[in-house]
Amino acid sequence: MPQQPLAKVPEDVQWHWQESAACSGRDLSMFFHPTNERGSTRMLRDRSAKRVCAGCSVRMECADYAIRAREPFGVWGGLTEEEREVIYRRLDSRHYPRERGAGIAAAGKDLNRAVSMQALGIA
Repeated sequence: MPQQPLAKVPEDVQWHWQESAACSGRDLSMFFHPTNERGSTRMLRDRSAKRVCAGCSVRMECADYAIRAREPFGVWGGLTEEEREVIYRRLDSRHYPRERGAGIAAAGKDLNRAVSMQALGIA
């Protein structure tokens, strides 16, 4: 498989949504795993982050940014690194979504599945 393009901040990025983010003021280590974190420890940390994202009023803006920027690390908009990689693999790297809203469109049902009761460990 050819290597995907590196992360790149979209030219039209706006950051004002971060002021309203549910993660604002929280310990961001909840959203970014330490080196070599694996197994149930990582799963539990990801679920904790997803629970914050699930109640966030700007979750879609966050996920859109992360997908368009090919954000390589952390939980953004309820999507883990691995969940975003699945989305990236579906996309044609020659026509990668860079316009505002294109990340949400590319993610499709993955956005709701990422913060479903099952993903949060509730069901």
